[in-house]
Amino acid sequence: MASKDYVNTYSKIDRALHRMAFASGGIQEAVADIEDRMNRRILARIPLVRPVFITALPRAGTTMLLNLLYESGEFATHTYRSMPFVLCPLTWAKLSGALRQRRTVSMERAHGDGMTISPDSAEAFEEMLWQQFFTEHYKSHMIEPWGEKEHSEFAQFFENHLRKQLLLDAAGHEPRRYMSKNNMNVARIPFLKRLYPQADILVPFRDPLQQASSLLRQHRRFLAMHQSDPFSQQYMRGIGHYEFGANLLPINFDRWIDRDRREDALTLSFWLEYWQSTYTSILKTAHSKVRLISFDGMVRDPVPSLDTIAACVGMRNPETLVSQSGKLHPVKPHRVDLAGVSPKLIESVAAIWGLLNQRAITGQ
Repeated sequence: MASKDYVNTYSKIDRALHRMAFASGGIQEAVADIEDRMNRRILARIPLVRPVFITALPRAGTTMLLNLLYESGEFATHTYRSMPFVLCPLTWAKLSGALRQRRTVSMERAHGDGMTISPDSAEAFEEMLWQQFFTEHYKSHMIEPWGEKEHSEFAQFFENHLRKQLLLDAAGHEPRRYMSKNNMNVARIPFLKRLYPQADILVPFRDPLQQASSLLRQHRRFLAMHQSDPFSQQYMRGIGHYEFGANLLPINFDRWIDRDRREDALTLSFWLEYWQSTYTSILKTAHSKVRLISFDGMVRDPVPSLDTIAACVGMRNPETLVSQSGKLHPVKPHRVDLAGVSPKLIESVAAIWGLLNQRAITGQ
């Protein structure tokens, strides 16, 4: 079982710090407000131009895309060192100085997919901000999508937070642009477009049968992990990872989910329906600043794909992205058992996949 492959490396002190952080969102928010006032002038001077948001249903290549762009040196984002007091990054950076020096070990991430992480690896912790301000969207069995409504308090907090990330990253080089990978941002693309009309939103996708089957495998893996290690479940919930396992909260695009449907998450049909509702919603919101990226096309023909992505997000030095093309290789497809899956559902997701490929900026 997958849980046997997972080893929790968090010490008792690490766990205590994380539990303290997860229980202190209001306190962190208050400390962040103090940071804002104390650093008002320097934050106002930090350029916040054309941020990049990477989002998709998981298992579409979002982490790979994040790492490639991060390694180009043009973008700043959260890393594992941002944890666990993510909402007040300047204060945490000062308090954790000695700790930051000690932690340098790399290890395979919990997904069991061969990707290694270290304290300096880029990762998605932005969701902790969203769940602090929008608790009403996180229901007991699903997450409600955002519209274009305004939330001035969050907008100011979020902008200051992005500037703080750039400030922490600013020493010794040209100013970078903010970038995040957050799978949950698929629920709020219209909201993000309203906040930052100039932002680039990158949405990768895969063959739906392969992506849904990978989602099902990960869900089973995290269910086993959460059962064998309760702290891993608490950790994932605390950082806002509701994609898999005991914490699963599917996004309720077009009201496709209800209280009973979550019990079907051990079936391939559930994940294909989730894929269908997600990418149908994305197609409705896609425009010139929402770029669809074929994962299959990118790994099959990486040089022109990365060159296109670099141009679309306006990189100063596109060669720093294109030169990483050797890290991309076609993925061997898994055999997908379609027993019990409706032929109509298979036909529907194939049609949506076709539309995505037609609009993608990378080859099919």
